[in-house]
Amino acid sequence: QVQLVESGGGLVQTGGSLRLSCAASGRTFSTYAMGWFRQAPGKEREFVAAISSTGLNTYYAHSVAGRFTISKDNAKNTVHLQMNNLKPEDTADYYCAADFKPSDITTMPDYWGQGTQVTVSS
Repeated sequence: QVQLVESGGGLVQTGGSLRLSCAASGRTFSTYAMGWFRQAPGKEREFVAAISSTGLNTYYAHSVAGRFTISKDNAKNTVHLQMNNLKPEDTADYYCAADFKPSDITTMPDYWGQGTQVTVSS
């Protein structure tokens, strides 16, 4: 079992930055691929970014590539999402996710956090 707790959401103006954090429980954090998803009001949840268990490989949705950076600290059991040049369309609830199987981290991860809200004002 993995428990995930997100933090760092908030209100920011267009062009601003936010850094989301996800703290994970469990001693096997280093074996899990991690990811971030988001869900805007009235829309389906969508993949944002993912990182391999070692942190060496990263994956991004086209809509955030070049603006968002995912990172993983296995020593601190945390994963971060640095979001730069934010746009109003980035407004959503952001969810941290984990999965032992790297093939599932961008689609249907096994473990989810409760989410943190990000609002980008125009």
